[in-house]
Amino acid sequence: MEDPAAPGAGSVSTNGNGNGGGKGKQTAPKGREAFRSQRRESEGSVDCPTLEFEYGDADGHAAELSELYSYTENLEFTTNRRCFEEDFKTQVQGREWLELEEDAQKAYVMGLLDRLEVVSRERRLKVARAVLYLAQGTFGECDSEVDVLHWSRYNCFLLYQMGTFSAFLELLHMEIDNSQACSSALRKPAISIADSTELRVLLSVMYLLVENIRLERETDSCRWRTARETFRTELSFSMHNEEPFALLLFSMVTKFCSGLAPHFPIKKVLLLLWKVVMFTLGGFEHLQVLKVQKRAELGLPPLAEDSIQVVKSMRAASPPSYTLDLGESQLAPPPSKLRGRRGSRRQLLTKQDSLDIYNERDLFKTEEPATEEEEESAGDGERTLDGELDLLEQDPLVPPPPSQAPLSAERVSFPKGLPWAPKVRQKDIEHFLEMSRNKFIGFTLGQDTDTLVGLPRPIHESVKTLKQHKYISIADVQIKNEEDLEKCPMSLGEEVVPETPCEILYQGMLYSLPQYMIALLKILLAAAPTSKAKTDSINILADVLPEEMPITVLQSMKLGIDVNRHKEIIVKSISALLLLLLKHFKLNHIYQFEYVSQHLVFANCIPLILKFFNQNILSYITAKNSISALDYPCCTIQDLPELTTESLEAGDNNQFCWRNLFSCINLLRLLNKLTKWKHSRTMMLVVFKSAPILKRALKVKQAMLQLYVLKLLKIQTKYLGRQWRKSNMKTMSAIYQKVRHRMNDDWAYGNDVDARPWDFQAEECTLRANIEAFNSRRYDKPQDSEFSPVDNCLQSVLGQRLDLPEDFHYSYELWLEREVFSQPICWEELLQNH
Repeated sequence: MEDPAAPGAGSVSTNGNGNGGGKGKQTAPKGREAFRSQRRESEGSVDCPTLEFEYGDADGHAAELSELYSYTENLEFTTNRRCFEEDFKTQVQGREWLELEEDAQKAYVMGLLDRLEVVSRERRLKVARAVLYLAQGTFGECDSEVDVLHWSRYNCFLLYQMGTFSAFLELLHMEIDNSQACSSALRKPAISIADSTELRVLLSVMYLLVENIRLERETDSCRWRTARETFRTELSFSMHNEEPFALLLFSMVTKFCSGLAPHFPIKKVLLLLWKVVMFTLGGFEHLQVLKVQKRAELGLPPLAEDSIQVVKSMRAASPPSYTLDLGESQLAPPPSKLRGRRGSRRQLLTKQDSLDIYNERDLFKTEEPATEEEEESAGDGERTLDGELDLLEQDPLVPPPPSQAPLSAERVSFPKGLPWAPKVRQKDIEHFLEMSRNKFIGFTLGQDTDTLVGLPRPIHESVKTLKQHKYISIADVQIKNEEDLEKCPMSLGEEVVPETPCEILYQGMLYSLPQYMIALLKILLAAAPTSKAKTDSINILADVLPEEMPITVLQSMKLGIDVNRHKEIIVKSISALLLLLLKHFKLNHIYQFEYVSQHLVFANCIPLILKFFNQNILSYITAKNSISALDYPCCTIQDLPELTTESLEAGDNNQFCWRNLFSCINLLRLLNKLTKWKHSRTMMLVVFKSAPILKRALKVKQAMLQLYVLKLLKIQTKYLGRQWRKSNMKTMSAIYQKVRHRMNDDWAYGNDVDARPWDFQAEECTLRANIEAFNSRRYDKPQDSEFSPVDNCLQSVLGQRLDLPEDFHYSYELWLEREVFSQPICWEELLQNH
């Protein structure tokens, strides 16, 4: 592995799009105009406008459908159409699909499903392609993209009502168990898109059914609404003694990662798995509704705010300023002249602004010598991450282009109020009272938070304020109930667990959950843009590489865009899937969430996410790895234009890539969920030197992404030292403005950090013991447990009917003679022994 060049070296790096990301050290231009023109040229790569991004469950309907197909598959749209038209002409004479009545369409679909049940693999594939063409919207008879999407949705409801999903599920089982295809793929030196043809057709039909039926619209008929609920139930619960559909897809992921089935089209599997989990368990808005319902059931006060709506109303903050170039400081007017032109108020603002700028400590700093802490950050941090996951295989860091010194301070705008209602935990009140009692009385009263005798009046007021903002979470109630069930199993009886889709999914995942999490993280690591190809890493390109590798430069460029897009979609699906699972399991039961979280942490999820963010995030979010002319449904309506280098490089006109920004926010939320209230995991963030990595992500001016970055910085601020806090005052101010306040949390000071003895290993072990006790109590129910009822009545025991072997009556006399009559019995010895 190459050693990254030291920051400030005169090397040239490339950003995520392959363009030059910066320049080496240069002397400042002599004239001010030349300096300004150079600044304008380089400004675009540093400054980021506010991104108009609305976070949701998924992207637009057309975008989600287009991501199912790689550009290498575009030729197969024509193949699907030909297979359908050949079959349709033999069944219906002189008419087109859109001209048929609904009954005739249903009759034709029934015939198609009958023709699926043939022995010939080749004929079966042709019929499956004809079904796929229907699910794709019979685009040969449509005039616009809107028509294609409309008929795709109509046909999918029709196909589902005729039993297509069940038929394709049987075919999917057959393909998964097809040992011949697996062994053939294992023998090949290079796997291509041809090895996964059957699986890709089957998974594409199933994905289109799930995605089109999942989409709710006000114009949907009652029949469609009923079909949607039926389909959701069918996917959620075990039908016909089979496991839920999501578990089958999880098993495909683990089989792929184990190397037993390298030909599986993993992108399609992951996309389908994500959409099935979202469909069966519900998206983010449904989660909020479930949370409100659950709090009401437990008798807890309603939520103070809807977090999604609060974040939507937040504005992005300007990113922290970075070090000015040496030439720029020479060109700036002397402080004496500035003082002469400005009033005292502006002078103070400028002084503070200059302090913030010059005190910023970051990996991009080039002119000033790095402090000891920064050197550790640039050196030890990389070595630490490398040891965990071979991480930080990064391009050399490049000094930022020179920018002009601020000649005037911006107007300071103060927020009208805090965006979040403050929260206080029961533990915080107990800790505050314990300290107060020790100080003023000399003894404590344990968990008693009501007795305030002997404490001064200000302490009374403080306790009153804390109790006003006390927040009891659903997790607190669940932990308390779990402790009670462990203490009093007999008196409280057996817990009644509702059979929700989330509960059924957890039960199915329970015993293989570690393998599932490791497999997902392996694929995420292989798809991360900062990962370099290794011989031992898994090949995730089985469903994007063509049979014949490109010959021309243009074909190579197209394939390069396709591969990058393919990886981005995989990151998007895994990040969204993991976040959904964690949020649903946390709502269902806190120890289910902790079980998944702990296995993610054990599988090095935290350094993996930090590795992902140790790149130019701004370049990643604005990457143009798409060719709009080749996206579905556009490519099915219009004749494919002749691609040129210019059209490939142009990409779309969007300000940013939706899926990449979505992935980044999901990964940050995931990291927050893993580390929240966990001191041992917070220390992992500190040990892996995450502060400069996260701080660079603040360059992206998007409120939601910044909020979760600031949350991660807040929880580790007290461990970063006074010098870091002093040098990052703008970041500290942003945390105060945007992150929820905890009343007596001294995150910004960290006075007692050194004196607080924490055994981090013991913390994880205690949590693991609680998780195992929960799983054992609820899911391991052996017949001979110590609490099973015992029959002590002699007549009842002797009168029980025993199932004897069929041939017992032939040999029972011999058995009596050998085992009973011929054995001497010493009754006196028997009495003495007892």
